[in-house]
Amino acid sequence: MMTDVMEQSGGPTRPEAEQPVPNGTEPAVSAPPAVDNAGPVEARTGTEEPTASARIVQIRERIDEIDNAMIALWQERAALSQEVGATRMASGGTRLVLSRERKILERFRVALGADGTQLALLLLRAGRGPL
Repeated sequence: MMTDVMEQSGGPTRPEAEQPVPNGTEPAVSAPPAVDNAGPVEARTGTEEPTASARIVQIRERIDEIDNAMIALWQERAALSQEVGATRMASGGTRLVLSRERKILERFRVALGADGTQLALLLLRAGRGPL
């Protein structure tokens, strides 16, 4: 998925690798920017204490794994929800089933509180689009 970036002039711009190339020449391929992990440990973890810093790095690695899994699940859920809606509409059904959406909102609210309701609303919108 590509997102356009707005220049200060207000016009969309594309990343360098996707810019049109004059006279049909091949664009130069540049390496992605390097991540600076060589800085002081404190700058990366917020502490100079080696044991705490090592633990923070481990925890962050797990957080990154969880984030990746959540992204993949989000995308799968949205695709499945879109398929349900398309199938329902193709068979003459309604665009939405509000009772189903209410059950999802309630399940997330009970499990996660007010933030759960907000998360459920985002999930529903990802699958069906805005109302």
